[in-house]
Amino acid sequence: MKKLNVVIAGCSGRMGYALLEGVFADEALQLHAALDRSDSPQLGRDAGEQFGRKTGVLISHDVAAALAGADVLVDFTRPEPSLQYLQACRQAGVAMVIGTTGFTPEQKQQIEAASADIAVVFAPNMSVGVTLLINLVKEAAKVLSEGYDIEVIEAHHRHKVDAPSGTALRLGEAAAEALGRDLASCAVYGREGVTGERDPSTIGFATVRGGDVVGDHTVLFAGIGERVELTHKASSRATFALGALRAAKFLTGRSSGLFDMRDVLSLK
Repeated sequence: MKKLNVVIAGCSGRMGYALLEGVFADEALQLHAALDRSDSPQLGRDAGEQFGRKTGVLISHDVAAALAGADVLVDFTRPEPSLQYLQACRQAGVAMVIGTTGFTPEQKQQIEAASADIAVVFAPNMSVGVTLLINLVKEAAKVLSEGYDIEVIEAHHRHKVDAPSGTALRLGEAAAEALGRDLASCAVYGREGVTGERDPSTIGFATVRGGDVVGDHTVLFAGIGERVELTHKASSRATFALGALRAAKFLTGRSSGLFDMRDVLSLK
């Protein structure tokens, strides 16, 4: 069986480590190249060194060389480098899995445009459990459409730079879609001072940052006399890495198109 040639971007980061570990553990995958930023002290080292193995794949910043002969690039970096990787993949005809968050609407349009030429899985959270949670939130919102206030609460580690998290926003979008609302016009991202009574048509967001929290998300439907809470808690980045590598396999044989994890899991 031919192995899938995978390129890992941001390989010296926390997610990069989890992705490398996932590739090494999967017999269907082959590490083709490992990329990092130009000032990384890891450049030139064997990508398997931290796992006590020699792979012959040296960590590099040469994107064009990394993509030569590759099948898919997996990226969990930042919006700006992600878009640079996207452009390079588009030129090289290489599929891409994007787990990066914090994109602007205009940047998301660039991803959509690129998907006309290459196959892309783009999701704010690659976890199988979170993907299921999104579907559950949609169903709950339909049933609890009257008399219930919706709040999205999320917690992440101290190093996360965007807020609310991309996952929290996607959960809010799922609830808004089910209710026929536009999240951009009904979201409330912070409350301070005398805010007045809560507008029942809004969807609120609360953000917690601290320590080493990998990622906790709760969608709260608060009614009179009862609350329904849908929660997902990640204890390891491995769950995101495994989901992303599952997405990489999903792209095999697809030449173009924009997909998310619900496509990968056949939940649509």
